[in-house]
Amino acid sequence: MKRIAFFLLCLAAVMGVAAKDYQVMSPNGRLSVKIHAASNRLTWEVAYGGTQVLTPSEIGLNGALGKMIGVVKRNTAVVKSGNVSVEFRVDNDAAAYRIVIAGKPVTVNSETAEFCFAGDYKAFVPYVNDNRGGERYTFSFESYYDEQPLSEMYADSLAINPLAIRLPDGKLAVVCDMGATDYPGMFLVRKGHHALRGAFAPYPVAEEIGGHARLNLVPTKRASYIARDVKGPLPWRIVLVTEQDRQLLTANLPERFGPKCQLRDTSWIRPGKVAWDWWNATMLTGVPFRAGMNTDTYLYYIDFAAKNNLEYVIIDEGWSGKESLRAELNPEIDLQRLIGYGAQRGVGVILWASWRNAVKNTDDDFRHYAMMGVKGFKIDFFDRDDQAVMRSAWQLASAAARHHLLLDLHGYRPTGIQQAWPNILNFEGVKGLENSKWEPRTANGPLHDQPRYDVTIPYLRQLVGPLDYTPGAMRNATRDAFFGSNDHPMSQGTRAHQVAMYTIFDAPLQMLADAPTRYEKEQSTTDFISQIPTTWDETIAIDGSIGEYVVVARRKGDVWFLAAMNNWEQRDITITLDMLSDVPYLAEIFADGVNADRDATDFMKSVKPVNHGDKLSLHLAPAGGWSAIMRK
Repeated sequence: MKRIAFFLLCLAAVMGVAAKDYQVMSPNGRLSVKIHAASNRLTWEVAYGGTQVLTPSEIGLNGALGKMIGVVKRNTAVVKSGNVSVEFRVDNDAAAYRIVIAGKPVTVNSETAEFCFAGDYKAFVPYVNDNRGGERYTFSFESYYDEQPLSEMYADSLAINPLAIRLPDGKLAVVCDMGATDYPGMFLVRKGHHALRGAFAPYPVAEEIGGHARLNLVPTKRASYIARDVKGPLPWRIVLVTEQDRQLLTANLPERFGPKCQLRDTSWIRPGKVAWDWWNATMLTGVPFRAGMNTDTYLYYIDFAAKNNLEYVIIDEGWSGKESLRAELNPEIDLQRLIGYGAQRGVGVILWASWRNAVKNTDDDFRHYAMMGVKGFKIDFFDRDDQAVMRSAWQLASAAARHHLLLDLHGYRPTGIQQAWPNILNFEGVKGLENSKWEPRTANGPLHDQPRYDVTIPYLRQLVGPLDYTPGAMRNATRDAFFGSNDHPMSQGTRAHQVAMYTIFDAPLQMLADAPTRYEKEQSTTDFISQIPTTWDETIAIDGSIGEYVVVARRKGDVWFLAAMNNWEQRDITITLDMLSDVPYLAEIFADGVNADRDATDFMKSVKPVNHGDKLSLHLAPAGGWSAIMRK
């Protein structure tokens, strides 16, 4: 854990005081923050080495702050203004602040959070799109990245965070929030020529059922304020600065800025891999029954999971009624039989639920299914991050923990809640493999560049928490061979590209998205995937460039797992095995086949001895990958 310099800045109403400037440095002296406390305006600016990152950028709550007076002592300063304070923190790679409200709870009408960059730099912008029911702030938090100068950002569009800005000399700055648990998440919008400002969903005061397949609760009226009954610390506003892109891969922001764990006992929390039904449309072949949402199908999934050392199966949408988790259950699914059969085979059952149904009778429903033996819930279609939804996520996590249930949250962008409730194993909020089912095709191939996105999200989306990308496609396609299909979906890129995701993507509850019978036809690939853990003891960022490629090494016990992925540009990479201890290892390797550029399903498996300090030369096909498991 990095040493931390704390800068405490308190605000209070004091008349007739001249402006004061204060400066705080990171422990290594590279990152600095200057605070300017004027009579009615508070700003901060950030510099890294010789690079100006932020020019003076305003911080405020409910409009302008009152007049301020400052007292400096060592590495802290206090500027007083009533019951509001601002805490600044400067790590070696991150400058951050948060507003803290003492005393009685208050209503927050507005918050000012500006990020004024020193130049018109290129940004990786994840715009809000596909709003549910046309409501501006109701969105699944799944966005591709527009790569454009800050000045060319769409002025009328919201963006989600993390959002990255390419600074001079190859540095990166990433803007994000952390710790939004009883407060809305932070959107970003363009301000002026090359600045960003925070935007926050107003509090919902009226809602209706709507959105996709009427699974959402869509606000029809919002208040004039963004949060009510607020006290204590608001979320952190963070500017992370790195000299090399790969440093983002191990920034560990949730561990550093997230809330404290609320659980004394976490021994019951069991991460693992999951046989999943929805992506493959329960398309089993060669079986003596009609595959679909029925008991025989899920018995098969459980058998497959048991044979391949997978800890769970998910029964997705269709097992329960539209308006309840307990009424109008699917008569074709004998849930109690499946739970009992799974227990006999060491496979847990996780159930899908919409958010709006999960919040109706949470404690009773969770108690009921926990007593039946259900291991957790995948809760879908949050699709909002206003205060009401963020507060409900905390309540759901607390109730789930009381009944020893795991959670996988979809339509939700994490801001550290998993630190408070480690029974939340995964989040969606990512343009995952499901998008291949409906991806449009153009004359030049698929409309969206999924492989470039695949090697962008480890640097950005993964900064704030694990991601339920749901990898594992066994139908793999080159750019010219790809097309979208709901019942027979495929992936962009090679088989080895998909396999590498199991090491590179952080997902304590990791899916195998394809059909069990397809994995059985590709048992060699399945055998490799089944060996890869879902949690890690150590992670090393070896190499990479955002949007281009990524190379990561992870350790579980005394076994090392290495993986590389790239975009559509084929690439040759050399890595040095400095992470290995000084004993012989045997590496099991899964790599692109010689003809993977023509047939993306082509792969090669090999075994070779390796030692500490060896250099390995990797050739990645277009949208390719490489993985290795190295054992002593």
